[in-house]
Amino acid sequence: MIVNCRFLYITLTSITLFCCTQAQTRLSRTEADQIAQHELNTTWGAFQPQAESIWANKKIQLDSFTMKFDYRIFGKKPVDGRSLYISLHGGGNAEASVNDQQWANQIMLYTPSEGVYVAPRAPTNTWMLWHENHIDDMLDELIRTAVVTQGVNPNKVYIMGYSAGGDGVFQLAPRMADRWAAASMMAGHPGDAAAASLRDLPFEIFMGGKDRAYNRNGLAVVWSKLLDSLQQTDPLGYVHKVTVYPDNAHWMDRKDTVSLSWMAKFKRDPLPKKIVWVQDDRLHPYFYWLGVPLAQAAAGKTLIVGIDGQQITISKNDYETFTVYLNDQLLNLDKKVTVKLNGKRIFIGRIQRNTAVIKESIKERMDKGFTFSAKLIIKEGKVDIL
Repeated sequence: MIVNCRFLYITLTSITLFCCTQAQTRLSRTEADQIAQHELNTTWGAFQPQAESIWANKKIQLDSFTMKFDYRIFGKKPVDGRSLYISLHGGGNAEASVNDQQWANQIMLYTPSEGVYVAPRAPTNTWMLWHENHIDDMLDELIRTAVVTQGVNPNKVYIMGYSAGGDGVFQLAPRMADRWAAASMMAGHPGDAAAASLRDLPFEIFMGGKDRAYNRNGLAVVWSKLLDSLQQTDPLGYVHKVTVYPDNAHWMDRKDTVSLSWMAKFKRDPLPKKIVWVQDDRLHPYFYWLGVPLAQAAAGKTLIVGIDGQQITISKNDYETFTVYLNDQLLNLDKKVTVKLNGKRIFIGRIQRNTAVIKESIKERMDKGFTFSAKLIIKEGKVDIL
């Protein structure tokens, strides 16, 4: 038998190199945490000059839209970082001067005991002041800027709004639920907002019992019953409080200021063990630890996924493809993971931590709470691992 030694040597060397490369991707939890911290420091450091400019100039620019803001700071900075209250003014389809006046009112309307209180000025003067497509990205930028420049804890970010600002809270709370620690809606109208995505977000409604315009008072009662029903079927979710002041119309005589102390009791959990995600007509590619291709996203499409121990359970899925992002806070990546879809097991095995996923999650989300080290892609009922 004649053996080509050169070929054998090259083959064995290639196998050795391949195995070494594979071994290098098997990150420990400690190694993954170290990589994540380095990437976070690098990313935040690169953003800091931009953030300082935004905060100094009190405005955020996105394409042709400009969002001005003003702020007040209250109390001593806590050890775990400041709170951030984003307070949306009323007004709407009116002259700019009218909305400017509403903005000026909002700046002085609420006084938290601690935190950075920010009142942005809506970039437009339309009825949909606070839920047009550009708003989500601009509020994301505002949050990141406050985290970098003011030491805000991203798990203590609250959204609130009055009148048209309340309309905005009805829309923004569910579609950006993964950004907020709690939300408070004052004297607004829900429009076509869907409540299901509020599963992991404490939500408060204030309304005057005589606020009959656009049936605001009636719809507040409808939402109260809706949230009660959702919580009855899912007792670990849908924390809510609805307060109707029977003798008040649209102005509640500042009785709603108690909302700040209610919201302050809560911190965001960026990694809830169950997610109900109903896509809004303003499409999002991520929600907590789930992701979908925007090309497949559409209003009303739903994902319901839970994690219990080492098992991931997909109970509803309207997508051909979606992603489950994972880390060692959600489950133990050193042990086998089981995935079930509609009661059927579609995967069991180990999922490796991966440097590329860490970098991707930090680059895309710029939020420490959404730092992931592994992911599963579910496509047409089958699991693919990066």
